[in-house]
Amino acid sequence: MGDVLSIGASIRSARKDAGITQEDLAHLAGVSVRTVRAIETGTGNPSLHAVVAVSDVLGLRLTAR
Repeated sequence: MGDVLSIGASIRSARKDAGITQEDLAHLAGVSVRTVRAIETGTGNPSLHAVVAVSDVLGLRLTAR
């Protein structure tokens, strides 16, 4: 669960640093606002595809351990 929360926190921080709203990020990534919220808070069960799409918009790279 720690990894999920860490990824969400990184995405939220990058989004805020970029000065965009959850709504803007959702639109740019092609996902719902609810999905962005779920990713940032580590709740729900967003798909890996959604997490990658959101990360790509923000220029973040996901790596496996």
